[in-house]
Amino acid sequence: MEKYFLEPTQETGAALFRRNITGEIIMLNLLRFREVADYSATPDLAPKQHISGREAFQKYIEHTMPFLKASGGELLLLGTGGRFFIGPPDEQWDAVMLVKQSSLAEFMAFASNEAYLAGIGHRTAALLDSRLLPIVESKDFDIINM
Repeated sequence: MEKYFLEPTQETGAALFRRNITGEIIMLNLLRFREVADYSATPDLAPKQHISGREAFQKYIEHTMPFLKASGGELLLLGTGGRFFIGPPDEQWDAVMLVKQSSLAEFMAFASNEAYLAGIGHRTAALLDSRLLPIVESKDFDIINM
């Protein structure tokens, strides 16, 4: 049976804080959409007609952008995915998203904003599966002198 990932767990949240990230953080999102959005968890957000997962995710983006910008965040990229060039041949992602925040604290403040959370049901309805990888700039590589 396949396992899907839509929300963080207490363990993954604790592990993120143990990283002691300072400075900017970029969230790499891999997204797989449902064919038809599933609003069963948030029927109050459901449109009158059935919509695709991609359309539900568009509603999520439209709802989220004002809160992201107000928190100092920035959507760096929202692009179409596909199959891996290097990776499991049977795994593909419909979309890839990069979101930048000035700090982990700002990201957490954004992610816990009640007004933002009021529309997160669009994301849940849209997604069949997802991955979220917090990325920080590495000081271990010297690319400046390359």
